[in-house]
Amino acid sequence: MFEKTNRMNLLFDFYQELLTTKQKAYVSFYYLDDYSLGEIAEEFEVSRQAIYDNIKRTEESLEKYEEKLGMLKKYQQREKLFGELEAQLKAKNYLDEHITKTLEQLKNID
Repeated sequence: MFEKTNRMNLLFDFYQELLTTKQKAYVSFYYLDDYSLGEIAEEFEVSRQAIYDNIKRTEESLEKYEEKLGMLKKYQQREKLFGELEAQLKAKNYLDEHITKTLEQLKNID
């Protein structure tokens, strides 16, 4: 469950602007704020089943966006490469404050 939650949070970060206002709210409450389905249903005055169905459809949408656009996969590949580069620079004692700062800036471009 923890892996799924992390994945959904990352997908939400990348693709939330493609979701409806309602989808954003439900997923945000469920995954980011850790509300139960019942708590979300009470907040929005709809059935628990309606919340469940909407979240499941939104999860499917997020996965489809990732399948087509691959933003999360590319992000993870970049992070891995940055880690490898940093390790190589550190091993050769090339890693100074300036290079570390530049690597951080590159990581934060997204």
